Amino acid sequence: MTIRTRIAVIGVGNDFRRDDGVGWAVIELLRQRAASRPFPAGTVLATCDGDPVRLIGLWEGADLAVVVDAAHAHPARPGLVHRLELDAGRLRRPTTSSHGLGLGEAVELARVLGRLPGRLIVYAVEGADSSLGAGLSEPVGAVVEPLAEDVEAEVTRHRDAAARS
Repeated sequence: MTIRTRIAVIGVGNDFRRDDGVGWAVIELLRQRAASRPFPAGTVLATCDGDPVRLIGLWEGADLAVVVDAAHAHPARPGLVHRLELDAGRLRRPTTSSHGLGLGEAVELARVLGRLPGRLIVYAVEGADSSLGAGLSEPVGAVVEPLAEDVEAEVTRHRDAAARS
């Protein structure tokens, strides 16, 4: 039996702004793993600079969208990962993106336009350094592998739920 679902896994950020590149790092690791452990058919692994229109274009029509993004918090706890889930068209917990326009604005715009994915899960990672340069700080770099595993688990749970329905 073939299960047709569209899953979008999107890393948001800028890999030349240190910890802001955490989403891109997770996507890169998932791409490497997909060579030996393929994702379900219809899964898209993508990166985005955080532009709301591009972000909406990536998740539009998806049954599930998983977004990984850096976040600012005060006081910051670098490497702390927050899992947020869309509830009735709004994020359950407010986030402050490390970009000019936040993910919340993209969600609200998509809601107004009727272009939200069926389900949206956001992993927001508190960063330590968003200065110019490549490479993640130690506490943020340490969460890339476990976060990639969490994203894979989200995709697997979604695939298994789709197979049961």
